[in-house]
Amino acid sequence: MLIQINSGQGPKECEYACYMLYQELLKEYSSLEVVSRYVSDQKCLKSITFSIHEDLSYLEGTVQWICQSPFRPHHKRRNWFVDISIIKEELKIENVEDIKFETFRSSGKGGQNVNKVSTAIRAIHIPTGISVVAMDQRSQLQNKKIAYLRLMEKINQVNSSHHKRIDYLNWNKHNQIVRGNPIRVYSGMKFKRIK
Repeated sequence: MLIQINSGQGPKECEYACYMLYQELLKEYSSLEVVSRYVSDQKCLKSITFSIHEDLSYLEGTVQWICQSPFRPHHKRRNWFVDISIIKEELKIENVEDIKFETFRSSGKGGQNVNKVSTAIRAIHIPTGISVVAMDQRSQLQNKKIAYLRLMEKINQVNSSHHKRIDYLNWNKHNQIVRGNPIRVYSGMKFKRIK
């Protein structure tokens, strides 16, 4: 699972809250692995993306930090918001058991071999349902190799378009932070959790 913490278009205080929230999550979940980070200054993060094997979807939402600004002492604002988002991951073939191969008789030229022998192969990626067909060769084994390569190519194409869309959606989340109704609330410079 990929999780992104971002400060949106917020000021430096939100970036500091993003950093502090990441430090708190590291204490709670030691298995966090950083995938990418966008650092604006020391101890300030515009966004950070990390992966974890646990399901942390319950963390998705807005986090509020209530504190006098450490950067602008006379600033009136005391409420700073950051966002936690779940990022969709790209498709991948983890193992060959995710692929189902079906045989059937091919069509077209080939005479008796085409009519009596099942040499055509359909490869199906079970988790996604993506399928391809290969009936180019007279050999079932060669068609199986061709079908596998075509399936990999098709999944790469889907990943490419899917990845562009995910990048856009993740970038767009920076503009969609909800100010209010937080799932967690922290207070003070020690970032003490109060909700």
